[in-house]
Amino acid sequence: MTDLLVTNGTVVTQNADREVVDDGAVLILDDEIAAVGPAAKLETDYDADRVIDADDGAIIPGLVNAHTHVSDILLRGAFAADRGLHDWLYNVKRPACVAMVPEEHAVAAALYCTEAVRAGVTTFVESDTEVIWDDRDAIEAKLGTYARSGIRSIYGAGFADSPPDEAFELLLADVQVRDPDIAHPPADYFTMETDTALTRVESLIREFHGNADGRQSVWPSPIVLASTTAEGFRGAYRIAEEYDLMTTAHVAEAEAQERGAPLSNISYLRNVDYLGERALLGHCVQIDAADVRLLAKTDTKVAHNFFANMRLATGFAPVVSMLENGVIVGLGTDNANLNDAINPLADARAASAAHKGFHRDPGVVPPQTAFDMVTIDAAHAIGREDDLGSIEVGKQADVAIVDMDRPHLTPSPDPVFALVTAAQGDEVETVICAGEVVMEDREVLTLGDTDELMTEATAAADDLIERVGIE
Repeated sequence: MTDLLVTNGTVVTQNADREVVDDGAVLILDDEIAAVGPAAKLETDYDADRVIDADDGAIIPGLVNAHTHVSDILLRGAFAADRGLHDWLYNVKRPACVAMVPEEHAVAAALYCTEAVRAGVTTFVESDTEVIWDDRDAIEAKLGTYARSGIRSIYGAGFADSPPDEAFELLLADVQVRDPDIAHPPADYFTMETDTALTRVESLIREFHGNADGRQSVWPSPIVLASTTAEGFRGAYRIAEEYDLMTTAHVAEAEAQERGAPLSNISYLRNVDYLGERALLGHCVQIDAADVRLLAKTDTKVAHNFFANMRLATGFAPVVSMLENGVIVGLGTDNANLNDAINPLADARAASAAHKGFHRDPGVVPPQTAFDMVTIDAAHAIGREDDLGSIEVGKQADVAIVDMDRPHLTPSPDPVFALVTAAQGDEVETVICAGEVVMEDREVLTLGDTDELMTEATAAADDLIERVGIE
């Protein structure tokens, strides 16, 4: 048994009482938190094999990113800023992701994980919408990189089992004519028979779920309503129940994703038995009060992708109403070339301030609520509130140390207020996941030389953009 003592810091526990321990410490035994309390007591009671001095920083739970996309990190800056959702998706993201080779997916995953770790992330949910099921090399390249990173990955294995209807075909034609020289994949490129799709998802779960000493997970992930049948949604939820997982989908991000109109997205999903405690819905921008009540009634979780939705101008998700009705909401950074960063603390700051302005109410989404959305509530949103999201005895030892000795964080009598309203994200100094130190003194220890990685990623991105013809 190995033990590690993180001491001399302000412990932001995120427990039920949101307790903050000044001059505190955290004892880690193997992969679990064994004690939390005053530094003087823990230093006296335990002779740890290793001691990490937090140097008066904030000791916080590892951050949870509830919805993200990885491979398109190589597309940063590779498109005009005026593209809307479908223009960006079908003229930039999808053509490029389809063209990527496994080695490019691997370098994208390494860059993503490096940036995530440096922002304090110890768990992320990737909702992969461009899965090439006939050749799993790209999937395995990413999963192998995630395993090396040392942090927790949840791979949402995306599938489509319903070919686009005539209206959607016409929409794509209108969108893609803007960039006629790009090799656009056919509208039904990812479509498979329902049984085939579900069988392949189950195969991936059996092979990879629980790997990397339990840090790797795989979920069934119907991509969007427009490309998923009722049987596909039912099958995804059945798989989640059978394997004790969750399932995630993109829902109500834009009106063009409606299926079963005049039903709302949420009503339709209720009718096809997809809502429930195992479902995490990304976005939920275009929903109304009745939808929110239905989410609350069914204990369906939501990933709020604030910054990406603002970049695409898709609208404000009714998060304030969700919170008031008891819906569990986690924050997601979404696409790395829309956000354009993997930085939950910065996104929590933006979301908290923007909802205040949108509602003209400074009392909505206070700093504590925003911090909950990247820690304990995000853990709850992914079905892991019992072992992630807070610093409590018996939970997994996922911890980050934030340097609070910065001019913009001085003074900071309330660490949560400072973390949400002033932190930029690059103040994270040390990250521990499952008891293993994956970053120390801002150096990621698991993925090789960061400068070399950035050079490799830049070269891969340049080649990809030129190959696809994106301008």
